[in-house]
Amino acid sequence: MKRSGLLNAELLGRVGRLGHTDRVVVADCGLPVPADVPVVDLAVTLGLPGWREVLDALLAELVVEGAVVAREAGDGEVGVWVAEREDALGGPPDRVPHERFKELVADASFVVRTGEATPYANILLRCGVPF
Repeated sequence: MKRSGLLNAELLGRVGRLGHTDRVVVADCGLPVPADVPVVDLAVTLGLPGWREVLDALLAELVVEGAVVAREAGDGEVGVWVAEREDALGGPPDRVPHERFKELVADASFVVRTGEATPYANILLRCGVPF
């Protein structure tokens, strides 16, 4: 039994296979995902688990060199939360129109679907290296 960190076996396995520049999306429950992009579906009910908790758990495991969020997240709840974690995200995230964000999802190694129902609670993480 693991002592700490990620416990979901599928998520842990996918994280373990990531390499430099691979992309992971942490998504709210409504983000459309192309059929050929694997989804680790953690959603249980509307709001559970929350996007923030899942993202924090991933950031504790990953080296991130950059991130992308929807411009529409603005300075609202999601924008503020992301700004508070810029150090863990490799600096300020790139902000793109939501339609462009949805296009970028197609290049993700996988998507982690949460139960989050806050508008634009989606982030693309670009993996870095620890050296």
